[in-house]
Amino acid sequence: MKDKVVAITGASRGIGAAAARVFAAAGAKVALLARSRAEIDAIAAEIGPSALALRCDVADWNSVADAVAQTVQHFGRLDVFISNAGAIEPIARLADAEPAAWGHGVDVNLKGVFHGMRAAIPVMQGLGGGTIITVSSGAARTALEGWSSYCAGKAGALMLTQAAHLEEAANGIRVLGLSPGTVATDMQVKIKASGINPVSQLDPAVHIPADWPARALLWMCGAEADAWLGTDVPLRDDAVRKAIGLS
Repeated sequence: MKDKVVAITGASRGIGAAAARVFAAAGAKVALLARSRAEIDAIAAEIGPSALALRCDVADWNSVADAVAQTVQHFGRLDVFISNAGAIEPIARLADAEPAAWGHGVDVNLKGVFHGMRAAIPVMQGLGGGTIITVSSGAARTALEGWSSYCAGKAGALMLTQAAHLEEAANGIRVLGLSPGTVATDMQVKIKASGINPVSQLDPAVHIPADWPARALLWMCGAEADAWLGTDVPLRDDAVRKAIGLS
């Protein structure tokens, strides 16, 4: 990853913040994209000159397009784009869900992924290749009570991964997703508080630390992950964890 340029959405906390640190430690230049400017400013200051903090709302196409353009202008290229930003809200049964909130979840979890791909792919085409990774979820394949917006968004994002791989593999662009399992982040705090569906009943001790998926994202930029192009890498799989060096 020496001198490669990596843009990460949702970089203010959790997996995104951990990924920024992991990629920077591996020699990459990182663009931290998030709505929370103070948090990404602090992380960028911690990392140093190889980091750039950019306010970005993935639900807004113009915001994403501008952030990608600023990344390329600042660093001269874009090698990896990671769609990590996600929203679990609203946690509500379909009959009770507030339509605007339900739609906003899809704006973040599905349209946000499209916006990232749409902005990054033309840049990578011009460079002769690149890697696009979406932080996916088991919810992309399994319906869960109260999570209809999240599940629908993640399922759609998985289809975008498949479609982008189909369209762009010939252009040298690697597209894949990461299904990390349950991770010790703020999202799990919200899930626990909801009391809805079996995930909220999990013992917090079973959640993996955020640096595990962050290290997985770094590993996925190499050829060892090519078997999963067009689909999700299952981080719950012990063989995958062993390949990455997690324990």
